[in-house]
Amino acid sequence: MSGKILIVDDLHPAFKDRAAQLGYEVDDLPKITRAETLAVIAGYDGIAVRTKFKIDRELMEAAPRLKFVARAGAGLDNIDEAYAKEKNIQLLNAPEGNRDAVGEHAMGMLLSLINNHRKADIEIRNGIWDREGNRGWELKGKTVGIIGYGFMGSSMARKLSGFEVNVIAYDKYKTGFSDAYARECSMEEIVKHSDVLSLHIPLTAETRQMVNEEYFYHFKKNIFFINTARGEIVNTKAVLKAINSGKILGAGLDVLEAEKFPNLAEQSWYEELSASQKVILTPHVGGWTFDSYRKISEVLADKLERIQ
Repeated sequence: MSGKILIVDDLHPAFKDRAAQLGYEVDDLPKITRAETLAVIAGYDGIAVRTKFKIDRELMEAAPRLKFVARAGAGLDNIDEAYAKEKNIQLLNAPEGNRDAVGEHAMGMLLSLINNHRKADIEIRNGIWDREGNRGWELKGKTVGIIGYGFMGSSMARKLSGFEVNVIAYDKYKTGFSDAYARECSMEEIVKHSDVLSLHIPLTAETRQMVNEEYFYHFKKNIFFINTARGEIVNTKAVLKAINSGKILGAGLDVLEAEKFPNLAEQSWYEELSASQKVILTPHVGGWTFDSYRKISEVLADKLERIQ
């Protein structure tokens, strides 16, 4: 198949190379702006993007030839899916490419939280040697509740398999997915039994702000909370309130309602969040390793070949 693809973001060259082998003419312009993209997109059959800007109605209307959008990552929340479907534009994403990265990142956050790594490290650097105050927990025998059992949730379950934990998973849109790593369960079981809660769901109109004060209220145990999914799913003030009440023993947040500075620093909850010793923060890098950078492009190239 011949056609033109515009790469507007930083993608591993594996995608460009494979696309060229498939007969596409590829313009790799990772520095291009949205305004510049709007000015030239009419001449392209495909666009590849990571997170730079939204592929919305305005952009798709400016691209009458557009046949596909390749999203270098798992989520499609920066694409107007409904309008793409209306325009018969295929959407390609690559959750297979960064599922191991996300699973490992979530595990790293969890292990750091239950063992007080952040707090202990800060204290020692400030001349404090407090063994009792940094006594941790073991994962063995605990119950880990996973919300969403797609590529990311199942990856987390696999990573947990060597820790002798009980893994239960709830997915509103799937049934019959119990496997060697997790047991399918109801949301009632999640809130009753979980010692750890880990989110692995996409951002949709339904999930936006889903995790709020009422959500945490239903949990019977005090929990460790991990979010490597999307920040807008969680109400940050509710997390802080749950930390202050003891409902959340520790939170690992790779994603936040507001990301990047200066926007993040302007949030009313930022000062309290950043000061909390019970929170570990990372800048939305759970799925962004040196390895996933390559694998995501390889997965996208495979999917591009299949739509020929």
